[in-house]
Amino acid sequence: MTETPTDDGGEQAETDGQTADGDRPESARPSVLVPLEVLEGESPPPGTPELLANARVVLLGYHVLPDQTATEQAREQFGETAMSKLDEFAASLAAAGADVETRLVFTHDGETTIDRLIYEYDCLAVLVPNSAERVESVLVALRGTVGVGRNTRLVAGLFADAGVDVTLYHALGDGETPDDGKSFLNGVRADLVERGMAPDRIETLVEDADVPIDAIAGRAESHDAVVMGETDPSVTTFVFGMPSEQVAERFLGPVLVVQRERPEE
Repeated sequence: MTETPTDDGGEQAETDGQTADGDRPESARPSVLVPLEVLEGESPPPGTPELLANARVVLLGYHVLPDQTATEQAREQFGETAMSKLDEFAASLAAAGADVETRLVFTHDGETTIDRLIYEYDCLAVLVPNSAERVESVLVALRGTVGVGRNTRLVAGLFADAGVDVTLYHALGDGETPDDGKSFLNGVRADLVERGMAPDRIETLVEDADVPIDAIAGRAESHDAVVMGETDPSVTTFVFGMPSEQVAERFLGPVLVVQRERPEE
């Protein structure tokens, strides 16, 4: 284990990496950030290791401190306990086949920490972890063409070799016709097939929905997990702007939120 100071708001972080031996080359594994408030009792729910078996997982244990509490003081007091829990969680992910790197951060701003590590590790997606007894079918909600390639990289990387059925879902926007929606999803489907997914495991569904987020939630009930893009601000607000308990009420399974590409600097 190595200890690495960072200069983001005076945080102190510990890092520890684990790598699982697997057949999939690391370059083909999509990076997924899994943030857990480790000292608040959060842990990866059942089904998470299987869901992320083909991923490069960045397992972030973080704890939000009051402004008056020094991060170094908290790390000295609670770091060993928190790191022990992270190592336990990492072992379960690695046993399922994932490549895992752990990161422990004490911070005064949890959202900033998560955003920073998304970019630092070039993560394709962030997991909103809910339990899944199995992962046999995934709903992929797509709203627009911006960033769609990141969605297909994630879906194919995680599920192409896993025997998982994928439903590509598109809620029509203003001025779009059903034929427009079908054409869009057929292009996404072709990309997934080119990336190694079996054609007979991909379905497409176009719908004219008044409230897309409600429609996605309804469709999600018949699937084990959901993939959606951050390119739609309403999705980001819905997933990260609500307490996890409320998200779990709408999406009973895990949600993978595909992140925007990092802007050019």
